[in-house]
Amino acid sequence: MVSSFLYVVDSLLNEEAILTTMDITHDGFGFMLAFGDLVWVPFLYSLQAFYLVNHPYEVSWPIASAILALNFLGYYIFRGANSQKNAFRKNPKDPKRAHLKVIPTATGKNLLVSGWWGWVRHPNYLGDILMALAWSLPCGFNHILPYFYVIYCIGLLIHREARDERQCKKKYGVAWEKYCQDVPYRIFPYIY
Repeated sequence: MVSSFLYVVDSLLNEEAILTTMDITHDGFGFMLAFGDLVWVPFLYSLQAFYLVNHPYEVSWPIASAILALNFLGYYIFRGANSQKNAFRKNPKDPKRAHLKVIPTATGKNLLVSGWWGWVRHPNYLGDILMALAWSLPCGFNHILPYFYVIYCIGLLIHREARDERQCKKKYGVAWEKYCQDVPYRIFPYIY
Protein backbone atom coordinates (compact mmCIF):
# COMPACT_ATOMS: atom_id res chain seq x y z
CA MET A 1 0.00 0.00 0.00
CA VAL A 2 2.90 2.37 0.67
CA SER A 3 4.05 2.03 -2.94
CA SER A 4 0.59 2.75 -4.35
CA PHE A 5 0.41 5.76 -2.01
CA LEU A 6 3.73 6.96 -3.48
CA TYR A 7 2.27 6.58 -6.98
CA VAL A 8 -0.83 8.63 -6.08
CA VAL A 9 1.23 11.35 -4.36
CA ASP A 10 3.51 11.45 -7.41
CA SER A 11 0.47 12.10 -9.61
CA LEU A 12 -0.52 15.02 -7.43
CA LEU A 13 2.99 16.50 -7.33
CA ASN A 14 3.49 16.09 -11.07
CA GLU A 15 0.00 17.01 -12.20
CA GLU A 16 1.38 19.41 -14.80
CA ALA A 17 2.94 16.49 -16.71
CA ILE A 18 -0.27 14.45 -16.53
CA LEU A 19 -2.19 17.25 -18.21
CA THR A 20 -0.06 16.77 -21.37
CA THR A 21 -0.79 13.04 -21.74
CA MET A 22 -2.85 11.56 -24.56
CA ASP A 23 -5.67 10.78 -22.11
CA ILE A 24 -6.20 14.48 -21.54
CA THR A 25 -5.07 16.13 -24.78
CA HIS A 26 -6.67 13.72 -27.23
CA ASP A 27 -9.31 11.59 -25.50
CA GLY A 28 -10.67 14.36 -23.31
CA PHE A 29 -12.90 13.92 -20.30
CA GLY A 30 -15.64 11.42 -20.98
CA PHE A 31 -17.10 8.16 -19.75
CA MET A 32 -13.85 6.21 -20.03
CA LEU A 33 -11.82 8.63 -17.92
CA ALA A 34 -14.62 9.31 -15.42
CA PHE A 35 -15.46 5.62 -14.92
CA GLY A 36 -11.81 4.68 -14.77
CA ASP A 37 -10.88 7.32 -12.19
CA LEU A 38 -13.95 6.98 -9.98
CA VAL A 39 -14.62 3.23 -10.12
CA TRP A 40 -11.92 1.21 -11.78
CA VAL A 41 -8.77 2.77 -10.26
CA PRO A 42 -9.94 2.62 -6.61
CA PHE A 43 -11.01 -1.02 -7.09
CA LEU A 44 -7.80 -2.09 -8.84
CA TYR A 45 -5.34 -0.25 -6.60
CA SER A 46 -6.78 -1.85 -3.48
CA LEU A 47 -7.49 -5.34 -4.85
CA GLN A 48 -4.27 -6.88 -3.54
CA ALA A 49 -4.81 -5.44 -0.04
CA PHE A 50 -8.37 -6.82 0.06
CA TYR A 51 -7.07 -10.20 -1.09
CA LEU A 52 -4.44 -10.26 1.67
CA VAL A 53 -7.04 -9.49 4.35
CA ASN A 54 -8.73 -12.85 3.69
CA HIS A 55 -5.67 -14.75 2.43
CA PRO A 56 -2.66 -13.71 4.53
CA TYR A 57 0.63 -14.58 2.89
CA GLU A 58 3.98 -14.28 4.62
CA VAL A 59 6.89 -13.01 2.56
CA SER A 60 10.51 -13.42 3.69
CA TRP A 61 12.70 -10.34 4.10
CA PRO A 62 14.84 -11.14 1.03
CA ILE A 63 11.72 -11.59 -1.14
CA ALA A 64 10.13 -8.45 0.31
CA SER A 65 13.34 -6.55 -0.44
CA ALA A 66 13.35 -7.84 -4.03
CA ILE A 67 9.69 -6.83 -4.46
CA LEU A 68 10.43 -3.34 -3.09
CA ALA A 69 13.43 -3.06 -5.42
CA LEU A 70 11.22 -4.03 -8.38
CA ASN A 71 8.66 -1.43 -7.34
CA PHE A 72 11.27 1.32 -7.01
CA LEU A 73 12.85 0.29 -10.33
CA GLY A 74 9.42 0.62 -11.95
CA TYR A 75 8.88 3.98 -10.27
CA TYR A 76 12.36 5.17 -11.30
CA ILE A 77 11.67 4.28 -14.94
CA PHE A 78 8.13 5.74 -14.84
CA ARG A 79 9.14 9.01 -13.17
CA GLY A 80 12.42 9.37 -15.09
CA ALA A 81 10.74 8.90 -18.49
CA ASN A 82 7.81 11.18 -17.74
CA SER A 83 10.03 13.87 -16.20
CA GLN A 84 12.41 13.79 -19.16
CA LYS A 85 9.55 14.10 -21.65
CA ASN A 86 7.83 16.88 -19.70
CA ALA A 87 11.04 18.88 -19.21
CA PHE A 88 11.86 18.51 -22.91
CA ARG A 89 8.35 19.65 -23.90
CA LYS A 90 8.58 22.69 -21.64
CA ASN A 91 12.00 23.83 -22.84
CA PRO A 92 13.64 21.77 -25.60
CA LYS A 93 16.56 24.23 -25.82
CA ASP A 94 17.53 23.86 -22.15
CA PRO A 95 21.31 23.22 -21.96
CA LYS A 96 20.64 20.35 -19.50
CA ARG A 97 19.01 18.49 -22.37
CA ALA A 98 21.50 19.45 -25.10
CA HIS A 99 22.95 15.92 -25.05
CA LEU A 100 19.64 14.35 -26.08
CA LYS A 101 19.34 13.27 -29.70
CA VAL A 102 16.19 14.28 -31.56
CA ILE A 103 14.44 13.78 -34.88
CA PRO A 104 12.89 16.99 -36.23
CA THR A 105 9.27 16.69 -37.40
CA ALA A 106 7.20 18.55 -39.98
CA THR A 107 5.16 20.03 -37.11
CA GLY A 108 8.25 21.87 -35.85
CA LYS A 109 8.55 19.67 -32.78
CA ASN A 110 11.32 17.17 -32.07
CA LEU A 111 11.04 13.50 -31.14
CA LEU A 112 13.45 12.29 -28.44
CA VAL A 113 15.55 9.34 -29.63
CA SER A 114 17.91 9.11 -26.68
CA GLY A 115 17.61 8.94 -22.94
CA TRP A 116 14.58 6.97 -21.76
CA TRP A 117 12.82 7.51 -25.10
CA GLY A 118 15.73 5.98 -27.01
CA TRP A 119 15.52 2.78 -25.02
CA VAL A 120 11.87 1.90 -25.81
CA ARG A 121 9.08 4.00 -27.31
CA HIS A 122 6.95 3.93 -24.14
CA PRO A 123 9.30 3.57 -21.14
CA ASN A 124 6.71 5.10 -18.81
CA TYR A 125 4.40 2.16 -19.59
CA LEU A 126 7.18 -0.28 -18.71
CA GLY A 127 7.57 1.45 -15.35
CA ASP A 128 3.81 1.23 -14.76
CA ILE A 129 3.80 -2.51 -15.51
CA LEU A 130 6.77 -3.20 -13.20
CA MET A 131 5.03 -1.36 -10.37
CA ALA A 132 1.78 -3.26 -10.99
CA LEU A 133 3.67 -6.55 -10.81
CA ALA A 134 5.41 -5.47 -7.60
CA TRP A 135 2.02 -4.65 -6.04
CA SER A 136 0.74 -8.14 -6.88
CA LEU A 137 3.74 -10.25 -5.86
CA PRO A 138 3.23 -9.94 -2.05
CA CYS A 139 0.04 -11.99 -2.49
CA GLY A 140 1.92 -15.13 -3.51
CA PHE A 141 0.87 -17.43 -6.31
CA ASN A 142 -2.12 -19.32 -4.89
CA HIS A 143 -4.74 -17.39 -6.88
CA ILE A 144 -4.88 -15.31 -10.06
CA LEU A 145 -7.15 -12.63 -8.54
CA PRO A 146 -4.32 -10.50 -7.09
CA TYR A 147 -2.70 -10.55 -10.54
CA PHE A 148 -5.80 -9.17 -12.23
CA TYR A 149 -4.39 -5.66 -11.93
CA VAL A 150 -1.06 -6.42 -13.60
CA ILE A 151 -2.77 -8.48 -16.34
CA TYR A 152 -5.29 -5.71 -16.94
CA CYS A 153 -2.53 -3.08 -16.84
CA ILE A 154 -0.52 -4.91 -19.52
CA GLY A 155 -3.59 -5.21 -21.75
CA LEU A 156 -4.57 -1.58 -21.19
CA LEU A 157 -1.10 -0.24 -21.89
CA ILE A 158 -0.57 -2.38 -24.99
CA HIS A 159 -3.91 -1.09 -26.28
CA ARG A 160 -2.99 2.48 -25.35
CA GLU A 161 0.42 2.07 -26.96
CA ALA A 162 -1.27 0.99 -30.21
CA ARG A 163 -3.47 4.12 -30.06
CA ASP A 164 -0.40 6.25 -29.34
CA GLU A 165 1.38 4.72 -32.33
CA ARG A 166 -1.52 5.55 -34.68
CA GLN A 167 -1.78 9.12 -33.38
CA CYS A 168 1.96 9.72 -33.58
CA LYS A 169 2.21 8.25 -37.07
CA LYS A 170 -0.61 10.55 -38.22
CA LYS A 171 0.86 13.58 -36.45
CA TYR A 172 4.58 13.11 -37.20
CA GLY A 173 4.52 11.04 -40.43
CA VAL A 174 7.99 10.24 -41.78
CA ALA A 175 9.70 11.40 -38.58
CA TRP A 176 7.69 8.84 -36.60
CA GLU A 177 8.67 6.08 -39.04
CA LYS A 178 12.34 7.06 -38.57
CA TYR A 179 11.85 7.05 -34.80
CA CYS A 180 10.35 3.55 -34.96
CA GLN A 181 13.39 2.36 -36.93
CA ASP A 182 15.77 3.93 -34.40
CA VAL A 183 13.77 2.66 -31.40
CA PRO A 184 12.27 -0.69 -32.47
CA TYR A 185 10.88 -1.84 -29.11
CA ARG A 186 7.56 -0.45 -27.96
CA ILE A 187 7.37 -1.26 -24.22
CA PHE A 188 9.57 -4.23 -23.30
CA PRO A 189 13.23 -3.96 -24.41
CA TYR A 190 14.24 -6.80 -26.77
CA ILE A 191 10.76 -8.37 -26.50
CA TYR A 192 8.01 -6.01 -27.70
